[in-house]
Amino acid sequence: MSHIELRHLRYFIAVAEELHFGRAAERLHISQPPLSQQIQALETHVGAALFYRNNRSVRLTQAGQAFLQEARQILLRVDEAAAQAARIHRGESGNLTLGLTSSAPFMRRVSRTLHHFRLTYPGVNIRIEQLNSKQQIEPLLEGKLDLGIMRNGELPDELEHHLILSEPLIAVVHKDNPLNALPDGELTFQHLADQPFVFFSKDVGTSLYDDILGQLKTQGITPFITQEVGEPLTIIGLVAAGLGVSILPASYLRIQVDGVRYLRFGKTEGTTQLWLVNHARRPMTAATRAFMDLLLQED
Repeated sequence: MSHIELRHLRYFIAVAEELHFGRAAERLHISQPPLSQQIQALETHVGAALFYRNNRSVRLTQAGQAFLQEARQILLRVDEAAAQAARIHRGESGNLTLGLTSSAPFMRRVSRTLHHFRLTYPGVNIRIEQLNSKQQIEPLLEGKLDLGIMRNGELPDELEHHLILSEPLIAVVHKDNPLNALPDGELTFQHLADQPFVFFSKDVGTSLYDDILGQLKTQGITPFITQEVGEPLTIIGLVAAGLGVSILPASYLRIQVDGVRYLRFGKTEGTTQLWLVNHARRPMTAATRAFMDLLLQED
């Protein structure tokens, strides 16, 4: 025997627990002579007698008792490693790194999926990085993010997207703004054309900046941006302070701030999309696939 194999440890443990070669052979479903030969070979490799044996009894030597404890630990660790590998293969363990745009956690579909995934796969370590849509692209290309949940926008060829949902845009106005008097369904982008506008800074590089301003541009509107900020919650706060109006995705309806009213546009106005993005050419882990399937199947 050139080296100790796991089967030799199992043979040894069976004999040590039975203290009888015949019963151990039956337990192992092999004949007794090969078992005796394997134990002798193991003792030769170890360089110590592991059993006292005569015609009437088999007993562990002191070396055998010490070897038994270690052999059991080795097999336990092998079994644990195999079980862990199986869990990872099934997506029940491992790591999942998600990029989330700031509005994503406010969407019931996303929050329900995160909750469901946490309950279904408690062994998966989830790490979330809050990044705007454009900030997610480089980490996705480099493999630092497994998946990105972001707004629609231009993507490099290496990345592919899956539509999670489309949602309407809403106007964000102060509670005293005269636009609140408009009947439901009559508000249009044109009503905001002459209003002071609170919006993202171009330097922040959000996809919403390009998307919303692009939709306004198609209607000949260039908003009068008086305040530029980096976060949508800051936009809502400045609207509450009476510094202007804004346009945001409807998911922000869940954020209630004193002094702010959310107004729905008529059906002819724009929408924005939320995408799930992954690297098209990089193999996907089972945990990543499980989260993707769960999110895309969520109603």
